[in-house]
Amino acid sequence: MTETPRMSSSPWAGATIYLVGTSGFPNYGDELITATWLRYLATVAPEADVWVDCASPGPATVLLGGLHPRVRFVDTLWRLCWEAPSDDPWEVASWVQHAVRFPGHAPRWVQAIELLSSADIVHVIGGGYVNAIWPRHVGLVAGAAAAVRRSGGRAVMTGQGLHPAAPQAASLLRKLSERFDVVDVRDEPSAELLDAAGVENVGKTVDDAFLGLGTHLHSKEEDLPEFMLCIQSDLIEVPKPALASLVLDTLRSWGATPDNIGFVEGIPRVDREVYGLIEHELPDVRFFPFSDIWRDGLPVRAGQKWLSTRFHLHMVAASAGASGVAVSVRPDYYATKHRSLIDLGSSWTMTTDVTDVPEAPTGGGYAPELLAKYRETKLELARRIYTPPVRPEPEPPAEEPPAPVVEGNGSKPRGLRGMASLWGALS
Repeated sequence: MTETPRMSSSPWAGATIYLVGTSGFPNYGDELITATWLRYLATVAPEADVWVDCASPGPATVLLGGLHPRVRFVDTLWRLCWEAPSDDPWEVASWVQHAVRFPGHAPRWVQAIELLSSADIVHVIGGGYVNAIWPRHVGLVAGAAAAVRRSGGRAVMTGQGLHPAAPQAASLLRKLSERFDVVDVRDEPSAELLDAAGVENVGKTVDDAFLGLGTHLHSKEEDLPEFMLCIQSDLIEVPKPALASLVLDTLRSWGATPDNIGFVEGIPRVDREVYGLIEHELPDVRFFPFSDIWRDGLPVRAGQKWLSTRFHLHMVAASAGASGVAVSVRPDYYATKHRSLIDLGSSWTMTTDVTDVPEAPTGGGYAPELLAKYRETKLELARRIYTPPVRPEPEPPAEEPPAPVVEGNGSKPRGLRGMASLWGALS
């Protein structure tokens, strides 16, 4: 069945915008970033076809499918990253680019790759998912670069948290970034990484979610607890019992009573495990599951005191005027994230020692003028990215080289021929 052509004077009619992100797990911060861009595009480009390439397109459709009138969800680049022959970032980048330029090497996804390679804008949206913790994810950046090489469209990345970087990845990121019209990061270590690698015109703004902060993200409930917690059990370098002990000791020190305490779940089940260790000690505590906060809004208000390991819970609570203490459970990752918000004026403190009970916070969160400034900074970047598309001539089709020598799953380059394939894909 052929789709009826759209008749419109909008410059975005018939255009394709392709977002790449981590939606659908679900994870409150990842969903928030994608939702922010979809809401923005619903305002400035409602007639564009918007595709979101994410790891879990089914759940993402349910969570986010109503935020733009023409949004759909796929997992093409993610599958290509998973299909790469190893975890080595260079091999992943080489293989994904080769598959995008010559889709016959990934025959299960030919149609999906052709769609990707027809996009006017490929936008790797923000988050901290391209780094040493997930080395295969560099293939997302590589695939975006290869796609616009074919289409003649524009590749952009915004709000990236690239720290900690995989070994020897800096020069790879520099090579890939040459294909991007916009390279924007959210924290100083990420900017320093790209600057040291020689990437030109690196922009350092703020996390993408600042573009969409507002009271529409807050619960409308009036009777919310004064003491709020979000304590994760994933990506931690401290024992869960130590976190449980920190929570109980902190609440006692702050003078909290069980009927005035709330636990928030940023990732389903993962953020319930520490709570599960202490719920019998706090029988009247309220638990706010992810499903409720996504539907009804985050239970935040001015005057609250928060203890949070989650970055975006820190951000949204501070934007509502809540005081708080950020708990870094992994120094090479979460300390960088929380420090970036504190440096922007969240008025929170941070602890890296779970044996040390922090003092009760009194900072009160972000000043309204700072939030307005950060939103305008991100809005200026968004306007620069989403100008009506004018596509240059695409690159002429490349002559397909001989298939790499194969082992195992039929995709791993070896020897001189493999190296030639790698550099050919990166050039």
